[in-house]
Amino acid sequence: MLLLGIDLGTSSIKVSVVDAQSGSLLASVSYPEKEMEILSQKAGWAEQSPETWWLNVQHAIKLCNSKKQYDPKNIAAIGIAYQMHGLVITDKNQKVLRNSIIWCDSRAVEIGNKAFADLGGEKILPKILNSPGNFTASKLAWVKQNEPSVYDQVDKMMLPGDFIALKMTGSVTTSPSALSEGILWDFKENKLSRDVMKNYGFDEKLIPEIKLVYANHGELNAGIANELGLKPNIPITYKSGDQPNNALSLNVSEPGEVAATAGTSGVIYAVTDTLLYDKKSRVNTFAHVNHTEENKRLGVLLCINGTGSMNRWAKNTFAENLSYNQINDLAATAKPGSKGLQTLPFGNGAERMLSNKNIGASIENIDLNRHGKADILRSVQEGIAFSFRYGLDILRENGLKPSIIKAGKANLFLSDVFTQTFVNVTGVPIQLYENDGSYGAAIGAGIGLGVYKSSAEAFKNKKALKLVEPNGENLDGFYQEWKSILMNKLNSK
Repeated sequence: MLLLGIDLGTSSIKVSVVDAQSGSLLASVSYPEKEMEILSQKAGWAEQSPETWWLNVQHAIKLCNSKKQYDPKNIAAIGIAYQMHGLVITDKNQKVLRNSIIWCDSRAVEIGNKAFADLGGEKILPKILNSPGNFTASKLAWVKQNEPSVYDQVDKMMLPGDFIALKMTGSVTTSPSALSEGILWDFKENKLSRDVMKNYGFDEKLIPEIKLVYANHGELNAGIANELGLKPNIPITYKSGDQPNNALSLNVSEPGEVAATAGTSGVIYAVTDTLLYDKKSRVNTFAHVNHTEENKRLGVLLCINGTGSMNRWAKNTFAENLSYNQINDLAATAKPGSKGLQTLPFGNGAERMLSNKNIGASIENIDLNRHGKADILRSVQEGIAFSFRYGLDILRENGLKPSIIKAGKANLFLSDVFTQTFVNVTGVPIQLYENDGSYGAAIGAGIGLGVYKSSAEAFKNKKALKLVEPNGENLDGFYQEWKSILMNKLNSK
């Protein structure tokens, strides 16, 4: 029996096929080779085409099949992970009405802030655990206010993974986890938030059928199956946002367990069994993949928009002809502290942990006689690590104090400079694993199908590649200077 996992990222689509019995990865691909475009018509806007996602998903599945490492007809279930918080809207014929307003778009911040004030922060936080901010519900409200002719045609609103499942099956469903990341879920009443829906004037008919994350979300259409070389009626048994899915793929599903990623965005994701919320909504709480009314499992998510995107900008600007591995090696030749350079990596939209302020990215203290390429590249990675420390301190304020963090050995965690700086400045060891979102989605499909009773069973043989611990290097002075620069920027906004 085989399991197919799809990971709809911002940059690319990843697909993996896994042998259910052994847990072995049989084949994995990423498509397209060139990163998918983010459309930004105005400052702070970020959109992508859902139909382009779908075309790329099809190409990725066909490319994976072409490796001939498995028989596609033996795939028994499909799991989907996807970039969180995006808005996809379709009409009654299931036609996409506009580009998706994706996770890092900040146009709806003030709409969300007004809704939070109108709802009464202290009253609503214990229910929805977050401010509406610039999440999916607020993005739909922006469409309602600014594109009324489009809004009037909306039959269903959905998250990106719901859309891919719709294209595969013709069925449109969602989950409490997805609705919670859109700030549309009432955790006290365990149902769609009447308060948010009423405040924004949304009709409940816009919401797809609600099912648990691990459930049958539709079966593969015969025509699509034929096009993809798969058998018809394969069930989609798992749909999750990318960060809960990343946590699942690291076997982070129980209270006290913590995961991190440092891809396009940077995330620390801590699982708890309490309805925890930050009074300033700098970190956000969503239903984890295994959350139920009886067995509460919440994921508290710290997000930094500009991590991998900042590192990519530095590469393209200062070292375009070097690979990321070469950049990491060059950064390692510079001394800790980067000769006083300080980088603020906040150039990818409004940052939730900075109270939805958009302060931009900057490199401070440049000395034209002292600083070279290696110092700049190291400063960028150190600045990203410092931003993780700043966010982790917010989690600590809210009672979450991890003793160890699990992360996939990928993206910025491939860099020894970044990883050691992260560990030294936070004081928290990192366990590194082989990890991939599409692999996690495949395993999620297996849990949804009943092949595995739990994530613990599914990942019982998963072993850490490496444990990175603090090495005694004191970076607190560098961090405090970085924080002082950040505070000055925030106070000027």
